[in-house]
Amino acid sequence: MRRTGLVFHERMLWHDPGSAAAVMPPAAFVEPGPHSESPERVRRIRSLIEVSGLGEQLVQTRPRVAEREELLRFHTPAYLERVAELSEAGHGDAGFFSPVGPCSYEIAALSAGSCLTAVDTVLAGELDNAYALVRPPGHHALPDHGMGGCIFGNTALAALHAQAAYGVERVAIVDWDAHHGNGTQAAFWDDPSVCTISLHQAGCFPPDSGAVGELGGDGARGANVNLPLPPGSGVGAFAAAFERVVLPVLERFDPGLVLIASGFDSCAWDSHARLMLHSDAYRHLTAELMGVADRHAGGRLVAIHEGGYSPAYAPYCGLAVLEELAGVRTPAGDPFLPIFEGYGYQALQPQQEAVISEAERLLEELS
Repeated sequence: MRRTGLVFHERMLWHDPGSAAAVMPPAAFVEPGPHSESPERVRRIRSLIEVSGLGEQLVQTRPRVAEREELLRFHTPAYLERVAELSEAGHGDAGFFSPVGPCSYEIAALSAGSCLTAVDTVLAGELDNAYALVRPPGHHALPDHGMGGCIFGNTALAALHAQAAYGVERVAIVDWDAHHGNGTQAAFWDDPSVCTISLHQAGCFPPDSGAVGELGGDGARGANVNLPLPPGSGVGAFAAAFERVVLPVLERFDPGLVLIASGFDSCAWDSHARLMLHSDAYRHLTAELMGVADRHAGGRLVAIHEGGYSPAYAPYCGLAVLEELAGVRTPAGDPFLPIFEGYGYQALQPQQEAVISEAERLLEELS
């Protein structure tokens, strides 16, 4: 067993993005309904952790709210003021499909602060690793506006906190959310001290973002890696991408801390993408990144919750990741696993091979 922390607060379930047709705000011909970025998608993960008995094996840590000065490490003062004003008014949009409701500023600051708390517990040596189970998510947020349900850049802020508060020289971020981590990429585009790797569905969200040729600014070429996998990519594609691109990049980079942007919309039962991972795939990817952390960072690893919009299946993916982090297996299992393991085309396909080969070629040219 390892000392694994779970950072969570009920308050984060109270962020209210309002009604929508999935993510589209109501309009003359858009019937309102439940928003996809709902409390249920996180609450049910938390519930399975408790019912499975895993919660008793974890160190459950109470988070703090991120201070304004900490948010300013990534965001502009004008943007923070705008979110605060929208939050005070009780409605609005912080950017591109980033709804703000009553108290959303305070809750988003708590979400970001939860990620900083997770970093604190690991870098202070209190825990071996930690999972920040948060909402709203963060990896699409940009310095001056929100995007895709994200208000503050949680994972980017966690990396910046590790550097500013603990002097960590090199931080690696691996994002397996189905959508491109464009905000995290933007935060470190010209910064060679943070390696950002995003595996995502090609051309899914944001539009025209996350191409394989986006390798970082002039001073940081190769420190930003994108693997835009075709729709239908599953276990074989992710395993090959890790073996041939992700792990070699991380081994060369030699991080002092590993962060995972842990989105479960890359699973086989999510309405927001068309990828095919299952709980055992996430378990395996977690083990691979723990190995990197063990070899280079003294085991120091923090996972930060991002997307994932299947309240029925995301809990089993989250449980698998947390079981692997803690070195514990619960009796809960995954009742969906026999179905998703049997999906056709889970093995590496030619169109997936082409993307991975292109990423290999580009990175070899830079080495």
